[in-house]
Amino acid sequence: MAHVEEKQETKKSSDEQDSSLIETLFEGALWRSRFLVILAVVSSLFGSMSLFIIGSLDMADVLMKTWDYYILGDHSYDLHAKVVGELIGAIDLYLIAVVLLIFSFGIYELFVSQIDEAKESEASQILEIHSLDELKDKIAKVIIMVLVVKYFQMVLDMPFNGALEMMYLAISILGLSLTLFFLHKAGGH
Repeated sequence: MAHVEEKQETKKSSDEQDSSLIETLFEGALWRSRFLVILAVVSSLFGSMSLFIIGSLDMADVLMKTWDYYILGDHSYDLHAKVVGELIGAIDLYLIAVVLLIFSFGIYELFVSQIDEAKESEASQILEIHSLDELKDKIAKVIIMVLVVKYFQMVLDMPFNGALEMMYLAISILGLSLTLFFLHKAGGH
């Protein structure tokens, strides 16, 4: 009888070791799968760089148009409307680039590792992310700013034909202002 109990304990111990080994291997593979996030980090960084370059080229185009208009005397187009529209468009691109940057920093720090160089920098508080909710909040605020900028860019191109349309514009600006006010208040400022 003691021999049977000994065999059962040995079998139980062997099963626990097999189960433990499989569990250890699976958990290790699962934990290392977090490095897939690096694909999103690198892609977001490339997207951000692209948008910064495109926005800067748009700004250079504005400078060239200004040069042509004032220095060369080429008054063939309405400079003011075009310049304001292009400047707002470039700002919009810069804001979207910032969203991608915040996203890449945030998911890297949340899933892979803290960025050692960022801890030493005074400017690191902007990109400091401690939770997924904090990352989501920061991105949401910048996206709302992108939408506000895009809205004003669209308003510049709209013709207004009456008092009712002007009232709609005023109401929409009030709505945007309230949104920004509540965002600011929610941020604890």
